Amino acid sequence: MTPPRVRGWCPGALRPMMSGDGLVMRLRPRLARFTRAQVLGICEAAARHAAGLIDLTSRANLQVRGVGEADWPKLLELFGGLDLLDADVRLESRRNLLVAPDWISGDDTERIATGLLARLGELPELPAKVGFAIDAGPAPRLQGDSADFRIERGVDGGLILRADGRAAGVVLEPGEEIGALIAIARWFIDSGGKAAGRMARHAAPLPDWARGATLPARAAEPLRCGGYALGAIHALPFGQVSADELAEAMLRSGAHAMRITPWRQVLLEGAEPQHASRLASGSLDVEKAAAAGWRVEACAGAPFCPQASAETRPLAFHLLDLAARGRLQAGQGGAPAGGSGVCTLHVSGCAKGCAHPDAATVCLTGRDGVFDLAYDARPGETPCAAGLAVDAVLARLGAD
Repeated sequence: MTPPRVRGWCPGALRPMMSGDGLVMRLRPRLARFTRAQVLGICEAAARHAAGLIDLTSRANLQVRGVGEADWPKLLELFGGLDLLDADVRLESRRNLLVAPDWISGDDTERIATGLLARLGELPELPAKVGFAIDAGPAPRLQGDSADFRIERGVDGGLILRADGRAAGVVLEPGEEIGALIAIARWFIDSGGKAAGRMARHAAPLPDWARGATLPARAAEPLRCGGYALGAIHALPFGQVSADELAEAMLRSGAHAMRITPWRQVLLEGAEPQHASRLASGSLDVEKAAAAGWRVEACAGAPFCPQASAETRPLAFHLLDLAARGRLQAGQGGAPAGGSGVCTLHVSGCAKGCAHPDAATVCLTGRDGVFDLAYDARPGETPCAAGLAVDAVLARLGAD
């Protein structure tokens, strides 16, 4: 099997990435939020100048897929008019910021995220995938999501700065947070972090001022689909929705903004309660699967990604349906999963594992048009069964 090509950077709008169906333009929201006008503008642009599909990424960004090279300048003009672009590629790449989506006006999350956005120019040149999480609500929401440096609530009720890979963080006084983030980013580069690429892989000891013993507070309960204090929460199966469907939902619900989460969910801010049902086809299956203890992840797969050798989404939808109907099995040899918690099933088109880089309860890796099956594994790890066609996968994982 030919190893997948790891590019080492993420696409942007100013620096798109070529995929199997054309250019991918990634739009990074400020404060995890797009206004109504911005969402409708993105949808119109995607329908007119791209493939009409919008992806929600695990870093809480939106991607417009299938952009032709001749259409890219047109989209830049449209997105610039909607105030969605940064001044240059350098600033765009630094705005790698994950924000807890349930912030409210005037709270610590909004204050810190807004302050950091205003001081992005003070950050050093960081590796492309290094990012920050601003998670300063009453309880952390982003502990399971990718970030190298976090501002989050500590067990004592104050805010802490915690480096990825460290169990505890250092307590910060109000007003110190942004300066501390900039300082630890500079330390990361000065101490050789660029070679490591990510904080969790960086072996250098933290500077004295950044060492702390305060644990983060217990994580908040996951956001559930349906009515919410700020509007309505909707699941997007595998993070994809058609531009037309998303635009219709914004108009039908009366939402005045859309907040993006890293969990394949969107929060339609200000949506009327009667429109708190499903947004996209299949989202009810996502909720039923979650109730049954399953989380199903899938990347774009072939033909959308040139690295993928197998189609992922059709198989993933079949498996999601099995999970929703209580017919999906987990565990070596098909035995039911033991213990408690959520089981993860990951369908990856290649060994990169873009949709879910961590180990999954059940992992399917595309190879030469078929799939290798492994348990409690990451994509590309040694399988227990290799070369399975879709029917064989379904027969092996589906309960009678």
